[in-house]
Amino acid sequence: MRQIFSCRKVIFSLILFLFFLSFLIADEKTDGVDKLFAQWDKTMTPGCALAIIKDGQIIYKRGYGMAKLEDNIVMSPSKIFDIGSVSKQFTAASIAVLVEEGKISVNDDIRKYIPEMPKYEKPITISHLLHHTSGVRDYNALLSLAGFRPDSDCPTVEESLEIICKQKRLNFLPGEEFSYSNSGYFLLSCIVERVTGKSLNEFSQERIFRPLGMTSTIFQDDHTQVIPNRATGYSPGPKGFKIDMSNWDETGDGNVYTSVEDLFLWDQAFYSNKLGKSLMDNLHAVGVLNNGRKLDYAFGLFIDEYKGLKTISHGGAWAGFRAGIVRFPEQKFSVICLANLSAINPSRLCLKVADIYLADQFKEAPKEEKKKFEPVTLSKQELEEKCGNYQDDKFGMWITLSVKDEKLRMHLGAQEFLLSPLSATLFQALDAAVDATIEFLPTVNGKPRKATLTRRGNEVFNLVKTPPLTPLTPARLQEYSGVYESEELLKASYRVALEKDNLIVKARNFPKNSLKAMAPDKFTVEGINIEFVRGKGRRITGFLLGVGRAGHIEFVKK
Repeated sequence: MRQIFSCRKVIFSLILFLFFLSFLIADEKTDGVDKLFAQWDKTMTPGCALAIIKDGQIIYKRGYGMAKLEDNIVMSPSKIFDIGSVSKQFTAASIAVLVEEGKISVNDDIRKYIPEMPKYEKPITISHLLHHTSGVRDYNALLSLAGFRPDSDCPTVEESLEIICKQKRLNFLPGEEFSYSNSGYFLLSCIVERVTGKSLNEFSQERIFRPLGMTSTIFQDDHTQVIPNRATGYSPGPKGFKIDMSNWDETGDGNVYTSVEDLFLWDQAFYSNKLGKSLMDNLHAVGVLNNGRKLDYAFGLFIDEYKGLKTISHGGAWAGFRAGIVRFPEQKFSVICLANLSAINPSRLCLKVADIYLADQFKEAPKEEKKKFEPVTLSKQELEEKCGNYQDDKFGMWITLSVKDEKLRMHLGAQEFLLSPLSATLFQALDAAVDATIEFLPTVNGKPRKATLTRRGNEVFNLVKTPPLTPLTPARLQEYSGVYESEELLKASYRVALEKDNLIVKARNFPKNSLKAMAPDKFTVEGINIEFVRGKGRRITGFLLGVGRAGHIEFVKK
């Protein structure tokens, strides 16, 4: 009898030990998480709300920093954030509902629902919009170029649709390439509204949010709407932090307001299939290019891998808000991070949290530790022969390569990246927001050097090196002066003028710095690229403007 009692005592002690050990391990992990967010865990800074999910439960949630600096309100997991492009998966889910009901098909020509769209060389389908393969120029860039200021203007939905419909050409033929474009998801929102007779918010409330119990989630289509418990968005300013909130009413590509607690309910819908298994499965259908190559982008979701484990993720950025959600479906593990400070990168933080919890489950070393990604050593001559100005043929984007401290550096607009050589011709950009590589193609006698810039494995930019440019005299620069107007930008007017021997563009919402000459008739300033067009007698007749995800926008000289 004493032996039985003694055995039970040992077993009880072991259970008690394992119980406390699990708490110690959990505390060790959460301490590690808190250290990741320590710089924002203060009462003088905006911060984040975090939820860590494992096996259907939130195992750790916290707020870091302040939700409202001006009212001294501390951050908490219940606070509501603008989640930017993380919203796209809810737009895609609404489209998937309509497809399941037979009301639309992903292969439908979008002009069936939006007949005012131009008729391009090839039809644009709903699938093209879903997978960012439509070639439609990004409407956020177009509105900015037309003079709308994100921090002070409120373009109407009608104006946003009009500016998309004014575009005379696409960035590329539908299905030929992947190029992330907010226009596609804004147009999907319009399709939902025209098919159902309801706003995207009304439809998603009925079919997605309320069935899942997401009572704190909305598509905001009225920027004057009062949203209880909302965090304020901020950006760094010269005197600390400044309020940075959106006043745009367009939905589809963004404008979902929600909390980490509500996003937990959405995350679990992929396991519970509360909205239907076939519906949730369809959200994982990736896009396919015309050449048969599969993309890693599905219905508002990136399907990828991280350290050998499958991931489903998306990030978001708008005004002073940033968002990230990453799901490891096979591990039933997810991390959701929402921030109210534009300087925070939640997607990166989500992966760092995963590093803590899934360290013993990763199937391979990080990419930077793989032997095939070990940098090689190149001579100074091998680096310098790659230097110069390169332009891509899609958006007119310029990059400049230079050597400093025996390292090749890439300048893209105001950004600079160190390039690490993986071979004599392949380089990887370090500290870039997304994976980016540049590969130099074999040189051909008498031909300009070419290279390809690849971002995230999907977006490919064909670059051509331009010869050194002879400095332009004031008399030569004066030739470009004049007033130019664009029908594609709602008749926006730009005045090009020569001031103090520098060429500048005077237009609402345009950079104040002078244009930098890159090649004959080609200039750039802060990521905006201008190529002047000549007609009879070599006289300037207009220019083509490119920026970000919109290229070759036509301006005519008045």
